[in-house]
Amino acid sequence: MDTLTQVKFEKLFSTPLFRFRLSEADQLNAGLLAEGARLRSEADGVSKSNKGGWHSSGNLFDNNTACIKRLKAEAKEAVIEATLKIGATADVGTLGLKLFAWMNANPPGGFNAPHTHPGAHWSGVYYVAQPDVETGSSGKIEFLDPRSDLPNWRLLQAPAFSAKKAIRPMPGDMILFPSYLVHWVYPNETTEERVSIAFNATFKRPRSAK
Repeated sequence: MDTLTQVKFEKLFSTPLFRFRLSEADQLNAGLLAEGARLRSEADGVSKSNKGGWHSSGNLFDNNTACIKRLKAEAKEAVIEATLKIGATADVGTLGLKLFAWMNANPPGGFNAPHTHPGAHWSGVYYVAQPDVETGSSGKIEFLDPRSDLPNWRLLQAPAFSAKKAIRPMPGDMILFPSYLVHWVYPNETTEERVSIAFNATFKRPRSAK
């Protein structure tokens, strides 16, 4: 006689990862590459998590070029959609939202070291140029499990308790994840540049709120 009945199943403390696809990405990416080339001709960039690559300075989303403005609008839409998807009960329409972006260009051998984005809610990456590869890890972004004391769970080989997760998005893809999540980018093993635009999204209470 079966006496066991499941009455509830919950996923506690899970980490969401979203992947979006932009339409007409080829035209957008051509414009972003052209604007990136212009910016690089005017400034050496800054050193952050990038190793051997170029990182734009300032907030790229302050740029009024048409392609940048479109990407900012797409990023905002993705952030709102993801926030609602995770079941947020706050009225996001009444909250302020700050978006801060920068462009990364990784030449052959270039990569981004493991890091987080403290102080933000969401972090995202839009892929402008991603060289084709058949094997290896080139072009992959990898996320590390933020939970501790889990080695004994590795024995069960359950995906929800994996120590890391690597994906290789394609041009036109936008990924979105919580900013506390440790991530890094594998070295570029091709002869072409890998170009992406990363951004942080931070919700703020309205100034009138107490």
